[in-house]
Amino acid sequence: MKSSQSSAQWKRTPLILSFADNPKFTETYGFAGNSGHVNLEGQLMRRPESTARTVYIFMHPTSVLHLLPMPVALADAGLDVLCAASRYPRNDAALIQEKVAIDLGKWIAYARTELGYEKVVLLGWSGGGSLSLFYQAQAETPTITHTPAGDPVDLVGAALQPADGVIFIAAHLSRAETLTEWLDPSVTNELDPDNRDPELDIYSPDCPNQPPYSTEFVARFRAAQVARNRRITQWAQNKLAELKAAGGVEQERAFVVHRTMCDVRWFDPAVDPSERRVGWSYMGDPRAVNVGPVGLARYTTLRSWLSQWSYDESNAKGPLNAAKIHRTPILLIENTADEAVPSTHNPAIFAALATPDKEYVRLEGATHYYLGQPELLARCINSVVGWSRRKGLLVP
Repeated sequence: MKSSQSSAQWKRTPLILSFADNPKFTETYGFAGNSGHVNLEGQLMRRPESTARTVYIFMHPTSVLHLLPMPVALADAGLDVLCAASRYPRNDAALIQEKVAIDLGKWIAYARTELGYEKVVLLGWSGGGSLSLFYQAQAETPTITHTPAGDPVDLVGAALQPADGVIFIAAHLSRAETLTEWLDPSVTNELDPDNRDPELDIYSPDCPNQPPYSTEFVARFRAAQVARNRRITQWAQNKLAELKAAGGVEQERAFVVHRTMCDVRWFDPAVDPSERRVGWSYMGDPRAVNVGPVGLARYTTLRSWLSQWSYDESNAKGPLNAAKIHRTPILLIENTADEAVPSTHNPAIFAALATPDKEYVRLEGATHYYLGQPELLARCINSVVGWSRRKGLLVP
């Protein structure tokens, strides 16, 4: 979505943030991965004459967000927006969530010390929602010193600065929990995705279970999804232990996760009712995405699986971290026709938030990207601005 005002009223300023890092295992491709430094890129979107003392920071674990409708619309509204990338832009194959939290902390400190902002508001959109909760929980009360794989990553000593407010918008529970709800439970052999349980293969015309699904079948389907995630987790843990015991140069391994876009809610509107389009996902026909090359967790590593995709081991699960946030004002915005976020996710996050300073907004009919919905996008921006002013976060 191209802004008609952007070229005339606000400008994009490229930013580069670099800091020392000496990982035992290189998980980023290129010069930055083995130069002893992490190099982060971002874009500051602001009007040249701006004197704003508040900045809204977007970060997604793996995406770059500066061309999406939400940050552009905020810049159009006259707000200063920083779209900050992690060390894993456009590639989550070896992503470690704990290191993404460190990257976000570096950006927040940079916004305050180098850019001079007094107030920082995290705007967690889509996959950035659970990241914002994870970050804020560790900034309020840091506890993590190791990744789920046991590698050192000291969030306690990282001196993460809490944001002044968090906005959770069009966002799911977490990467681990969402993937689990989308895993194809019919897969019985991870090395042969064509080896499937016909009772659970809901995309097959020969599957005896077709929509509308029974309550008993949905429960069985969900349990099989969790079981598959746990089988992969156990395999990853065992393989890591084998590699460590062997003591050779191979201390990490990449692997493929097949069929990761399968959910009963997409073809039976009675399961998790919402205004989303039946038979569709945010990436298109879920039956095609399920077997395509760009599904969630399609290509990953042992350590990355445990950190970002494991249902039991990931530290970045949304409700888990929402329950650890006690002091921060939170605004949660639900898009009721969101193709990417199940309707159960936002209420679950809101209920889990420990902070008493929380507000909930429902945008009826809004989709994930607001494509073709300028009025709903405007309502979203108005909610952000109005809440920011009420909370004293929008410093002129």
